[in-house]
Amino acid sequence: MARRCELTGKDVLVGHWVSHANNKTKRRFSPNLTEVSLASDALKQIFRLRISTQALRTVDHRGGLDAFLMKARDAELSPRARRLKREISRAKAPVASA
Repeated sequence: MARRCELTGKDVLVGHWVSHANNKTKRRFSPNLTEVSLASDALKQIFRLRISTQALRTVDHRGGLDAFLMKARDAELSPRARRLKREISRAKAPVASA
């Protein structure tokens, strides 16, 4: 399973441990990922996503999963989140009656 946030695209970073003697050893900075259940108001469903805690705070700040996905760029979303964004936009679109 990839260590990547499904909503923000936050990924593993690489750096160094630096000792007092200035010896450098490779290390990884992993994002703080949690598995959460988020509700979509437009689809009236609950979705389980693996997102960073910072993304969870941003979802709350923007007013929910639907608002977050409508404002997010497709390039940083996972394929699953992109599909969810399309479904939400179709559900919110007004239905043209004949």
